[in-house]
Parts: sequence; structure tokens; C-alpha cells
Amino acid sequence: MATAADTTAMRRAVALAARGLGSTSPNPVVGCVVTDASGHLVGEGFHERAGGPHAEVGALRAAGDRARGGTAYVTLEPCNHTGRTGPCAQALIEAGVARVVYAVADPNPQARGGADTLRAAGVRVEQGLLEDEAAAGNTAWLTAVRLGRPHVTWKYAATLDGRVAAEDGTSRWITSAAARADVHRLRAESDAVVVGAGTLRADDPHLAVRGVEGATQPLRVVLDSRASILPTARVLDDAAPTLVAVAEDADTRHLPGVDIARLPAGAHGIGVHGLLAELHGRGVRSVLLEGGPALAGSFVAAGAVDRVVGYLAPVLLGAGPAALADAGITTITEALRLDVTATDRIGPDLRVTATVPKGA
Repeated sequence: MATAADTTAMRRAVALAARGLGSTSPNPVVGCVVTDASGHLVGEGFHERAGGPHAEVGALRAAGDRARGGTAYVTLEPCNHTGRTGPCAQALIEAGVARVVYAVADPNPQARGGADTLRAAGVRVEQGLLEDEAAAGNTAWLTAVRLGRPHVTWKYAATLDGRVAAEDGTSRWITSAAARADVHRLRAESDAVVVGAGTLRADDPHLAVRGVEGATQPLRVVLDSRASILPTARVLDDAAPTLVAVAEDADTRHLPGVDIARLPAGAHGIGVHGLLAELHGRGVRSVLLEGGPALAGSFVAAGAVDRVVGYLAPVLLGAGPAALADAGITTITEALRLDVTATDRIGPDLRVTATVPKGA
């Protein structure tokens, strides 16, 4: 039975894990707290970047000899394999930890088994404390492991009546500066930001993160089947890496030096799952979809949206494009019903966060 002290320690580990969002892929975000034999916190750590020390290693280094006989609280089952770093299960054993409490079992067949290794060495192991909280913080990596594609968040900004632009096409700015700053936080927590050619032509977005200290710049992805992007587009500067996804037969001679992905395209352009497979192969585990209504509709129709973050401004337009275009839904019984997980005031605006139920 977990104690209040156990819960406090694991909640701290979950908070530590969140510090790695946007910089650890293709690895998970993981946090670890170590207490000594008397229950006092003596070390903590989190996985900061792929190839760097795992959370357990950082926490054990901070704890030193004080870890012997103590407890390690980890948000993910300690790994059991040697990659660019050694197995964390073995590191915990060598440190003399007497008890390991972890939140989420590792679904990765290459790394799981750490709990069994620990038990075989005489370490007391417990699983499941704050599992839902830890899984929510690591949802991008878990989605990628389980589904073989990146986790996708669709972000949009709209008026209270659901318009993303006025009838004449103007859209800057529907939401407040505070809401726009919050979008940069979402970008910083994502591995890639995706827009379509329509948004590129209409807005010439930059898509790099601004105003977030220490942020790892996400991969900027332009879905542009005919390679209509101009070499002067702001997204092609050196502020962040950029990938332009085009059809296999697209003429890209006007884009020397640009990272190009040639993907199969049909009547409606490049397929969503083909793009996600390409990104997954590049180590992308989380995607922030910032395109317009048509691109969002194609992702929803493909069943490839996992989370929706909508910024709603207390503004009415009455006409203009809606936030979501054709998503293949023709009747109310086919409506994609979401689970709202949070509603927050961001300046004068309302941010609604919702997830797509499993199996939807």
C-alpha cells in the first residue's frame, strides 16, 4: 500500500519528467526521485536528451552512497537493455537500492524486463503508483511505441462561433498575445510542427519557438505535394530545421539544400499515414498540427488526431472558414466525441484541451 510520502515522491518524479518534453525523442520522458533508508530525499533526475544519462542515473549520482537501502521512484519501468547508455535496472542494483516503485510498465520489447531483473536481485518492486499521471505526461512516446506513429496534437485558434478567419480571409489576430505565447510552449514540447501548403501561402508562418528559455527547436514540416513553396519562405531560414514533404514526381530544383521527403500522393495529396511513417522513421514522437481547416480535416478523417487544443477568443464573426473542414463525417452519429481534460483561461481567451477516446 502506497503511503502519502510515496505519492509525494512519485508526483515529484512526474514533474521532473515533464522537463524533458520536446528534447528526448526518440526516447521517453522519465523522472526519478531517490530517498534514503529513512525516507529523506537524497537525489533526483530526469532524462534530458536522447543519448544522455537516464533519469535513474542522474538521481543515483546525486544520491551517492545515501541511495543504499533506500527507494527509487521512477515514472517508467527501469530499462533492461544497453543502448547508448547502460541498463538502469543494473545501475539501481549496483547502487544498493532496496525498493523500486515505478508508475508505468515499459511497453518497448527491447527495453522492458527491468522489474524482473530487479526482483531477481532481491529488490522489492512495486508498480502502478500514479500510473495515469505518468502515462499522460509520456503519452507521445507511449503512442509511438504502441501505434508505430507519432502522437498528434491538433492546435487551432478560433472565435467563439468557431471561425478561424473572417470572410475576407483576415485572421491576425483572433486570439490574444497570451494565447499566442502559450502556443510557443506547445511547440517547445513537440518534436515537429506541421502545416500545409495553403497555410504557407496565406500566412508565411515561421513556426520556430520564441520566448521559451532553453527550448529545443522542433522540426518544421511543410506538407506541399507540388513543391510550391518559395525559397524565400520564412520557414526555410536557419532558426530551426525544416522538412518539405512533396509528391514523388514534384520538381524541387528551386529548393537546393532543402531537406526533401518524397512521399506517395493520391488525388487529395500526400497521405497522412505516409507522412507520419516518415516522421516516425526520423525519430519524431510528437507532432503539433498547426495547419488550416483542410489539413486538420484530413488528419481527423485518417484517425490520426490524438489530442485537440483549441484557443477560443471571446469574438464573434458570423462568417468565414470554420476551424475544421471535411473530416469524412456526414451525420451526427458519426461525430467524433472527445474527452475534455482541461479548460483554462489564457489572458482573455479560453484554452480547451481534449483527447480522442481510445478506439474512437
